[in-house]
Amino acid sequence: MLDKIIRNKTVQWLQSPDCSVNELITYIKNKGQLRDTQIEAIETFLFLKIQGQNKPLWQLFAEGFFTNGTDLSKLDINQNAREFLENNKEAFSLFDFARQKVKGKKQLPNLEQEIIKSPEELDYQEIIKKLFYNVNYSDYLMSLPMGSGKTYLMAAFIYLDLYFASNEPENKNFAHNFLVLIPSGLKTSIGPSLRTIEDFDPSWVIPEPAATNLKKQLKFDVLDEAKSAKKSNKARNPNAQKVNEILPDPFGQVFIVNAEKVILNRVDTTGQTNLFEDDEDKKANELRALIGKIPNLSILIDEVHHAAKSDIKLRQVVNRWNDRGSITTVLGFSGTPYLSTAEKILLTEDDTLRISEITNTVYYYPLTNAIEDFLKNPTVKIADNLTHLQIVKEGINDFNEAYGDLTYANGTIPKVAIYCSNIEMLEEEVYPFLQSDLKIHPDEILRFHGGNKTYSLPKENELQFKSLDTAISKKKYILLVAIGKEGWDCKSLTSVILPQKSKSASKNAIIQTTCRCLRQVTKGNDESALIWLNRENATILNKALEKEQNTSIEELNNLDKNKGADLIERHSRMEFLKLPKIDYYQLKVKYQSIEEEQKPNTKVKLEELLKNIKDYKANYAITTKGLDFLDEGELSFLNSSGIMLANYNQWIANISKDSFSTISAKELHRFDEQLKPIFKAITLNNEGNLFFNEQFDTYKIESKIRVAFSIKRELTTEEEIIPKEANLLIVDKLKSIPKHKNLYPNKEVTEQILQFDSNPLSSEDFNKQKQERILKLTEQGKFDEIAKVAAETINPLIEQKDKSFHLLPYNFDSGFESQFLNEILKLKDFKENNLEIYFNGERGITEFIINCFAKKGKRWNKVGKYTTDFLIIKRNAKDAIYKALIIETKGEGYANNKDFIKKKNFIETDFLKHNEDKFGYKKFDFLYLEDSNKLLDNIAEVNLRINQFFKD
Repeated sequence: MLDKIIRNKTVQWLQSPDCSVNELITYIKNKGQLRDTQIEAIETFLFLKIQGQNKPLWQLFAEGFFTNGTDLSKLDINQNAREFLENNKEAFSLFDFARQKVKGKKQLPNLEQEIIKSPEELDYQEIIKKLFYNVNYSDYLMSLPMGSGKTYLMAAFIYLDLYFASNEPENKNFAHNFLVLIPSGLKTSIGPSLRTIEDFDPSWVIPEPAATNLKKQLKFDVLDEAKSAKKSNKARNPNAQKVNEILPDPFGQVFIVNAEKVILNRVDTTGQTNLFEDDEDKKANELRALIGKIPNLSILIDEVHHAAKSDIKLRQVVNRWNDRGSITTVLGFSGTPYLSTAEKILLTEDDTLRISEITNTVYYYPLTNAIEDFLKNPTVKIADNLTHLQIVKEGINDFNEAYGDLTYANGTIPKVAIYCSNIEMLEEEVYPFLQSDLKIHPDEILRFHGGNKTYSLPKENELQFKSLDTAISKKKYILLVAIGKEGWDCKSLTSVILPQKSKSASKNAIIQTTCRCLRQVTKGNDESALIWLNRENATILNKALEKEQNTSIEELNNLDKNKGADLIERHSRMEFLKLPKIDYYQLKVKYQSIEEEQKPNTKVKLEELLKNIKDYKANYAITTKGLDFLDEGELSFLNSSGIMLANYNQWIANISKDSFSTISAKELHRFDEQLKPIFKAITLNNEGNLFFNEQFDTYKIESKIRVAFSIKRELTTEEEIIPKEANLLIVDKLKSIPKHKNLYPNKEVTEQILQFDSNPLSSEDFNKQKQERILKLTEQGKFDEIAKVAAETINPLIEQKDKSFHLLPYNFDSGFESQFLNEILKLKDFKENNLEIYFNGERGITEFIINCFAKKGKRWNKVGKYTTDFLIIKRNAKDAIYKALIIETKGEGYANNKDFIKKKNFIETDFLKHNEDKFGYKKFDFLYLEDSNKLLDNIAEVNLRINQFFKD
């Protein structure tokens, strides 16, 4: 409701000479690490903090801070109303607000008419306060859709608050400490949220050295420990103890906690003011009482629409804290800024205002904009007259056809999530259906749910669920019940199937679930997603999209990421440069399977498994205090704990089931003599009941048992070094792309390079032609164009245009790459050695790709394809590429990326050696640079390598 007004006023402020943060905003934009929507949210945050002086929204509203200057003299209203509004700022603010249009209609026409009819009868301050939930502190909601980086935004706000607070310690508008509230239904979000905030690089929003200094001061703590037992002599509330330890005057403390740990157990409906202070509450809620003592506290609430369910309780807590003067700001974050039930505000005895939007939304970024800018582009398909299993079948077939052979650039594979309405549906219908009817191997399926009396899951399923978004996960079909709706960040999730309406399906739940598959995997890539729904869920989704996002399923299906974007034409200069193919040698590995056994020798293998059963103990003991502090009882528990009931016959049946019926239960029972001791070794007897011992990795043990029924084969490899040649540009794949800030060079320079390709000019000839054009324009009376022509100059890149730019423009990921290229072209040694430099890092349009391998024992394993960022080349007398320096520019985070390290090791060792052996000289060299280093240091390193490698 307010967001558009606030955005307009924010832009006006940023453009005014009074704005004190222009340099900071420019710095953030130039860093290029945050999305435009994140930067806009930061601008809004700073506008309200600085220009709005961090005042409560109701107060700013009442003071006329958000008015748009309605001219009362031009309105057809009665004179009494006009005079009243002219002399009453609060009334005018509310009247002006009611007249603002949303979707072409006034947003509160009834309120407007009530003010005109009876201006003196309304209590304007009370209405305004109710509009903003009767809070006396700044309370803002940032509404951004899933996948837009809300947690990064939280981290940015934390650092910005601390940055200003460290410069003005006495300024109460900026927080010193922070409490991040995760809704109780999203407990699994705590770990990822903490890691994201901890890993955030403050130099993205704050210049050095302030960024590094503040990061050192930040202290994180998760308040998630259970209270100790009543008979324990330890602290009754370890979470409260953590808070107590940092009092009375902390700075840079960040606590992350479930919202349920701080909301009131009882609601104050009596109007009494001592509920928060009574002895019972103090005793039961020691943590809440201590948090209230943290000074200059900013509260950040993730998925705030969940908190709204306990809104009265939570607001009572925050109100009490604020009464003590400790609250600086409350910041909420949500992709769905709507209340489940409309808020009712009494205007008069006969008229009530109903508002379903969360009225303190100060920034709103629509889902459709996010899809056009950075989310996956979805196709939503609606199934009519199909059973839920038929919908699953159609959805999976569609998914396999579209994404079956796809692997994302980070090594992850696409996944489809099938949301089941209950555990029985998953276990008894969908899971068997995938295996029997659709012939999907169990290793590709992951079941994940909370379990019930009938069905439980192996403990490793939770680990596999958490590992889905990694290159090691080979799970493609994810079966879920009441999990994975919010707080689940799996970028490789590409498809969602909702085949049956859930009993608790709501607008928010459906829109959140369907949007799970929209997160972008690779920045800058045009990715798609697939959503299958039954008609009931589609109807719910469509209503939610219309109400909350001003869009529809039809519009989503017709969205084009490039629609309305400025498309930039690209040009090949391969023929002009006469750039030859690059010759190199590539390792080729052939895999052969050789049978080593004549028969399985199952008995011997099972006996060997039992003998080495201790080798299959799971390394799972994770505590918040470290193993050194565990007493004997706790260690004993870790060594002998189990919660999953064990039954030998059921265990045998599961082993058979997970073998995809290749090993029958009858065949397994033939080896009871060997299997029963294994079963006994991995189970515990507790008061007559058998449990699987959690200390053992039963998944690996069961897998080893299945392997024991197979003939052992050794996979051998045969290696060969083969010649290859590659074009640095596949011209047929060159297409126009949307305009963005990292295209280099810009349109004007691109046109000048192409112009000089067809018509080379000296500086003298260029100036002569310019004078002739000016004279002609003067004669034609086109004086407005003369200044533009007179300002034209020969761009410095023209001098080196024949040493780079085999295509125009280059599509860079960051400003670092254009700066790097520009500096290399200026190097004296680069010019004197007659070198050329070409950008090769845009995947899909180059043939120079190296297959990388890692050797494990005697066998080569493929570790992926490598496409270098830059190539500096030198030609020989025959114009062939004689030498090439491979340059890789990566962020600091890649230094510990295991996949990249393996590829880098292969290039630096095997690739360089193979090619040197075959060519008889060192044709290739490799240089790795971190773009986090100073640019001039990187350039100096390149210059040194040029002199070492290219000088014969």
